[in-house]
Amino acid sequence: MVSIANRSSAHLKFGRRTLLRYSFVAGLLAAGLTSLPGLAVAQQPEPPLVTVAKPVVRDIVEDDEFVGRFEAVDDVSVRSRVAGYLDEVHFRDGAMVNKGDLLFTIDRRPYQAAYDAAKSQVDVVTSLLEFAKTQLDRAEQLAHSGNLAVSTLDDRRREFLSAQAQHQGVEAALRTSSLDLEFTEIRSPLTGRIGRRLVSPGNLIQPDSTLLTTIVAIDPIDFYFDIDERSYFAYARDARQRGGSLQEGSGGLDVSVRLADNTAKPFKGKLDFSENRLDEGTGTMRVRARFDNTDGVLQPGMFGRINVPGSLPHPGILLPDEAIGADQNRRIVFVVDDAGLVSAKPVRTGPRIDGYRVIREGMTGDETVVVNGIVRVRPGVTVKPQMITLPPKAEGQTQ
Repeated sequence: MVSIANRSSAHLKFGRRTLLRYSFVAGLLAAGLTSLPGLAVAQQPEPPLVTVAKPVVRDIVEDDEFVGRFEAVDDVSVRSRVAGYLDEVHFRDGAMVNKGDLLFTIDRRPYQAAYDAAKSQVDVVTSLLEFAKTQLDRAEQLAHSGNLAVSTLDDRRREFLSAQAQHQGVEAALRTSSLDLEFTEIRSPLTGRIGRRLVSPGNLIQPDSTLLTTIVAIDPIDFYFDIDERSYFAYARDARQRGGSLQEGSGGLDVSVRLADNTAKPFKGKLDFSENRLDEGTGTMRVRARFDNTDGVLQPGMFGRINVPGSLPHPGILLPDEAIGADQNRRIVFVVDDAGLVSAKPVRTGPRIDGYRVIREGMTGDETVVVNGIVRVRPGVTVKPQMITLPPKAEGQTQ
């Protein structure tokens, strides 16, 4: 019994010494690991760098936008007034032509012959008229002296009047022949851009039926679009305040239009006409704006978006679209306080003006807003703001 107790005591002492030794080694290992540079406790990351700015605050006029199409002020279908074979074409397809330019020539020979014959007939009848006038003068002298019967004098008067009527008839025929000869030269009735020729030389042309080409006047050019009844009353009231009338083309509002590619600067024009009735089916009114088109960029048939002033000048808050984010079904901006803490503000946006987005509600204009780098921020984080000043108009907006 004694030996068993001694052995148990010895094993217990050995286990305690082993436990102490392992604890000592574990402590050394822990101390060594914590002293290694790569395993040190990670430091807090630097706050993200973002660009911030005060919003642009200035007087603005909010525009209403409509879609419409350009149409030529004048659009002419060119046809011949006389029949004949087409001799020559005197223009290039798609070229600009001036009023009075020669476009087509019809075979002149038949009409020249008819004119010459009519002129000869005039010469013959003119001689007969002169003879009848001489006979009448002689008869009146004889009758005055009592040497000619009254009935003979009446015959001479009748002959003169008949010759006079014949002369008027052949003169009218000569004028008709002259017009037909003139109509063999088909000239441009207006200044504009001509289309392609639809008939080649050698073809027989029928008067008033054969379409030869078309011409459109493109400077100035009209833009037609439809507006609702409320907008019509607003624009008409504005025109009256200017001392004009929307229907009569005076006192029109200044408008601008952009083409479908939205790359070129907007074209400036004026509202100058509205229809005389509202379309009962659509509840809209057809309105027209007129634009100068000296360089010929605008063409009939082009689509565009027209901006019409829809408000009086009033103070507005403007931000670039890059500064506006989305949170579910609302728009937000990220505001940074003096300590760099970010918070989100819901806003209600309006149209674009001079490259900026109008902020209608949710801001006072004194906030510091994140304008670049909103993907790196969220409410409650701290950022390192870099302040810039937004220009009155966004880059590239010169109008």
